Amino acid sequence: MTTKKLIGKVTPEERNEIQTLFERRNGLNELANILTSDNEELYEKLVKDLGDTGIKFQNWWDRMAEKYQWESAENSSWEINFDTCEIYLVV
Repeated sequence: MTTKKLIGKVTPEERNEIQTLFERRNGLNELANILTSDNEELYEKLVKDLGDTGIKFQNWWDRMAEKYQWESAENSSWEINFDTCEIYLVV
């Protein structure tokens, strides 16, 4: 059973930054599911972009966690509600 605990909030600007990365990552993942390695140049660009986006995504969480001193726990993750800018610890 998973539980969610409200642990903080980010600004709308910070929310917009992670939402853009979230949507980009999801779009790239969908593209990866339909793209074959036949087009090697496009495939390599996709792999690089996925990697870069994943790093930016993780860096955002790391930066915000340090800035706001969010609670964390083993085997847990953080989640954002894009509508309210609220951050939850999911255990």
